Amino acid sequence: MPGPKQAISLFWFRRDLRLEDNHGLYQALKDGKNVQPIFIFDSNILDKLEDKDDRRVSFIHAQLVKIEAQLSQFGAHLWVFHGNPIDVFQLLVKDYSIEALYANRDYEPYARDRDKAVHTLLESKGIRFRAFKDQVIFEKEEVMKDNGEPYVVYSPFMRKWKSIVTEDHFAPYPSEEQTQHFHRSERGKMVSIQALGFGQHPADWNDAEVDLSVVKHYHQTRDLPGKPGTSRLSHHLRFGTVSIRALMRIGRDLNEKWYNELIWREFYQSILWHFPRVISESFRKEYDHIEWRNNEAEFEAWCEGRTGYPIVDAGMRELNQTGFMHNRVRMIVASFLTKHLLIDWRWGEAYFARKLIDFDLASNNGGWQWAAGCGVDAAPYFRVFNPYLQTEKFDPDQTYILRWVPEVGTDQYPDPIVDHKFARNRVLEVYKAALKPS
Repeated sequence: MPGPKQAISLFWFRRDLRLEDNHGLYQALKDGKNVQPIFIFDSNILDKLEDKDDRRVSFIHAQLVKIEAQLSQFGAHLWVFHGNPIDVFQLLVKDYSIEALYANRDYEPYARDRDKAVHTLLESKGIRFRAFKDQVIFEKEEVMKDNGEPYVVYSPFMRKWKSIVTEDHFAPYPSEEQTQHFHRSERGKMVSIQALGFGQHPADWNDAEVDLSVVKHYHQTRDLPGKPGTSRLSHHLRFGTVSIRALMRIGRDLNEKWYNELIWREFYQSILWHFPRVISESFRKEYDHIEWRNNEAEFEAWCEGRTGYPIVDAGMRELNQTGFMHNRVRMIVASFLTKHLLIDWRWGEAYFARKLIDFDLASNNGGWQWAAGCGVDAAPYFRVFNPYLQTEKFDPDQTYILRWVPEVGTDQYPDPIVDHKFARNRVLEVYKAALKPS
């Protein structure tokens, strides 16, 4: 590591774990500084994780090892820290002459508070903190109604988004071409998974490669969980191992439906930015009057994939075993929990947040509130997915179901936890009672 008199700039990796087409990294390197890349395993986040074999920690660690290998090819190294970011930066500014900190913006409430605290600390030392837009095409107030209000319905948001986007928005930032400006440091210490207090998870995730044939046929195959009909890039988008600009270019050119799904992601990011209260309460506040049953035994059966509804159980077992769940099935299991079992959507949202390798606060919250009927542009409360009809339509030969619930049709498989018709009538009565005008 450099001596205390050597001036360096820092680039802080967060949700952007790649060297190529990285906006903040490009700006740091373009400025011609002696750029030292860092990553911080944030103890404020890690200490809250319940599972000590959390796949996300393993995924992040694997990407950092990959970045370190890339950096070492031209004499640079990644410094990896574990702790409270404020404490890490207090040590760095004490030990080194830091000219500036570069990063890409993160829009979640915790990240905003963290970055504000880091900015305050650095400002007191005369150090600039420069942050850039990287994980979305449009941020903050860039897509707004003509009257200056945020959109709360997807379709008009999408139309406005498409009306203002230009080729320049998809242009890459060639950070990978500026490697001569990295700081040539001694090898940085890579924190081990064990030192973080987590177990190593097998690397069973796919690479950040786009299967163009899947994208091309996405509109035909996206709802069929038994087929490889989705790109399986959601975790790569979440952690920024792939550029959103590159994906948007592909979607625009190959498949409008896939393109539109990427815009859905930006819509939910916009909602979280403008309405951070959705983290803990329904977007439609009247839905917080619903009298949830919140039966803990039934919730446990749902979590473990023991509901007696094969498509629901298949989804939950896929989630538990892989950290992933097909998007159509996510809607089915979320509808089942909230509508059939009358369990608060926040319980399901928290379970997904614990298990999904692609967990993204904005998208997870938006999807759960959509399923429960209480969010923006939500499914009407009287829409109750019929798991049997969903199976007939999207997994008619039970390819997906039998992959995850092989005991279906035997006496080892449980009876349905609740009758569908009974559950539908019950939820309609409960919702009507909560939503009736006072």
